[in-house]
Amino acid sequence: GLVLGVYSSEKDDGAAQFTSAGDAFDRLVSGKLRELLSLCGPPLKKGKTRIFHGLHQDFPSVVVVGLGKKNAGVNDQENWNEGKENIRAAVAVGCRQIQDLEIPCVEVDPCGDAQSAAEGAVLGLHEYNELKQKKKPIVTPQLHGSAESEAWQKGVTYAEGQNLARYLMEAPANYITPIKFAEHIEQKLRSFSNVKVHIRPESWITTEQMGAFLSVAKGSTEPPIFLEIHYLGAANTNDSPLVFVGKGVTFDSGGISLKPSSGMDAMRADMGGAATICSAIVTAAALNLPLNIIGLAPLCENMPSGKANKPGDVVRAKNGKTIQVDNTDAEGRLLLADALCYAHNFNARAIVNAATLTGAMDVALGSAATGVFTNSSWLWTHLYEASILTGDRVWRMPLFEHYTKQVTDCPLADVSNIGKYSRAGGACTAAAFLKEFVTASHWAHLDIAGVMSNKDEVPYLRKGMAGRPTRTLVEFAARLSQDSQN
Repeated sequence: GLVLGVYSSEKDDGAAQFTSAGDAFDRLVSGKLRELLSLCGPPLKKGKTRIFHGLHQDFPSVVVVGLGKKNAGVNDQENWNEGKENIRAAVAVGCRQIQDLEIPCVEVDPCGDAQSAAEGAVLGLHEYNELKQKKKPIVTPQLHGSAESEAWQKGVTYAEGQNLARYLMEAPANYITPIKFAEHIEQKLRSFSNVKVHIRPESWITTEQMGAFLSVAKGSTEPPIFLEIHYLGAANTNDSPLVFVGKGVTFDSGGISLKPSSGMDAMRADMGGAATICSAIVTAAALNLPLNIIGLAPLCENMPSGKANKPGDVVRAKNGKTIQVDNTDAEGRLLLADALCYAHNFNARAIVNAATLTGAMDVALGSAATGVFTNSSWLWTHLYEASILTGDRVWRMPLFEHYTKQVTDCPLADVSNIGKYSRAGGACTAAAFLKEFVTASHWAHLDIAGVMSNKDEVPYLRKGMAGRPTRTLVEFAARLSQDSQN
């Protein structure tokens, strides 16, 4: 199969405006493609398709997709590059139509931006069907022509990284336990000589005095794991690393503060933070990015049992601060508190943590963007500029002292794990809690609860767990590596 792009007509005559690959193919078939398109009715709108059969022996089926305006670029209102997003969405639709025809291979028009075209193809075709007997046919997307092969391969690598996070998040919690998660990432990184993976057991976590993390893990029969990844991509392996930290709750029942049963199955993806940061490091290694990255993922389940945290219990974090656990379903911040303390051991250039932390974040932003809380404008600028390119947006949220007071005004301990006004500003009080365990001057907390899954909002992702914002984290790391080289 072949997927070709066509731009929206600038004039009223409705003549199709092909990409250069579309023009070349139309010449190959003596103008028949343009002729058929004009006979099919009004010009193709953005994201809409037409399928033609029998035009050329090498391509029995050709899908033409609408790309929108030709010169679409950065849209300041939308905070993304509209042209790139249009290409991702259009290519995804075209590739899925080839898949529906059960054609095993598709060549894709680079549409003037081969990286975005590759991302659209590889993200658009991904579906978790590991455990089904009836599976959709596998379709292999390839670049049509050879002019932009390097950019195409980069796009494939970015998209495969996000698909790895989607795979981990979508898989059932009895298939992705803490140890199985760690082993899966270790296996993905095995071929890289400049990567070391440490799978730390419960005894190590105890030695490190991570009392907050252990208090969550003790409710489950699954032993906790602390996954530590060292990617040494910089010319000088002693250069200060970028440290990624990810919440790794492989199933979150809420503990004693039990969640409602409706929708609880989605909490298999409560390790989305760990999935995205680990997948970003796998991608950085595949791209051979010239910087050092350390990944830290505290992995456990949050379950109700006779050993579980009880509301009102007080636990002690790695830095000695005591925490009153007023709600056992606010457990992610307990894992992150200890992991963030540990992250300070590495003389980091920046510490970035990601977590499906609060339902309040979903209420605030929905699935439009990841909420970012940061003490560093430098860090924010890099994340924001990266997200414009990837289309996987970020939005800055407040880290006011106003919220800090709501977690430090606590009757029994140094901090409470929920704000004293309960639901008010829930994402902000969660960020204020984390800030109590950070002394680094460049730190960002990404609350990814709102972008955890996709219904139909991102057209190039199927319904299911989204693996967002993996590509933004990779692009951010790439920009940081360019910074250090300059």
